[in-house]
Amino acid sequence: MVVSFDGAGDLALWARWRAVAKQVNARMTFFLSGPYLYPGDHRADYRPPYHQPGASEIGWGDAANVLARTKVLREAIAEGHEIGTHANGHFCGKNGIGRWTTAQWTAELSAFDRMVRTGPTLAAGKTVAPPFDPSTIKGMRTPCLEGNRPAYRQAMVQRGMLYDASAPGYISWPKKQNGLWDFPLESVTLAGTSKKTLTMDYNLWFAQTQARKAPLAQAPTLKAQVLATYQQALAKSRASGNPPLFLGNHFNRWNNSVYSDALTDFVKQTCTQPDVRCVSNMELASWLAKYGVPSNQTRPS
Repeated sequence: MVVSFDGAGDLALWARWRAVAKQVNARMTFFLSGPYLYPGDHRADYRPPYHQPGASEIGWGDAANVLARTKVLREAIAEGHEIGTHANGHFCGKNGIGRWTTAQWTAELSAFDRMVRTGPTLAAGKTVAPPFDPSTIKGMRTPCLEGNRPAYRQAMVQRGMLYDASAPGYISWPKKQNGLWDFPLESVTLAGTSKKTLTMDYNLWFAQTQARKAPLAQAPTLKAQVLATYQQALAKSRASGNPPLFLGNHFNRWNNSVYSDALTDFVKQTCTQPDVRCVSNMELASWLAKYGVPSNQTRPS
């Protein structure tokens, strides 16, 4: 089972998920957004396609948060967690990343590298080592799961990356697409309904309440439904030859924290089971490189 997070900026939620992982000996993947490591007074250094210099839908860091995140990232990596990229400006929809070319994606990923390498130093006003070497980044989840997949995957392959975690898919053993492992967010049925959704917190929220905040009194019922959805997905994996279960989340407290709380409970219930290993995407990619895709896989339903 692979648990991953988009954005990876909120310091309190970094502390929460690192603590949860320690409790159950899990390693997780955190897809970092570049602006969270870059101070806002230098935002104009970023020149995204079709947008003004310094544009970002997720804001920018301030000096204190940039330096605190730098420290947290170092600590998380030392604990065995993986850092991937969530790109930078998080541009979605009709004016978003869907029209970007391979060359524009190459520039976007290079901008991410620069933010990682130089953001902490700019924030501190003195030399600070980056939290990690950007060349160690081997996977990406695109903003809003969008983008021209052949175009951005070509840019990823050219820089030696190994997997894409952006596309929708099914509970089945991964395959390579466009030269990369395709680690999808998987199609599941929302427990107690016939609704199909993906194993991502926002998609579950939309399936439950059209992504509107429900009254606090409904939180226990909604959380129980999400937890049951995860449990059904695990059962389906076990019945299908044990392909990986990919669960996506954001650093969020959406809908009275229903999705973070449900995932916390599921991780605690599941990662300690004797037939389950909770690993990062990169650990899975390394395992697949060593052993290959099992030949007894069953077709997704």
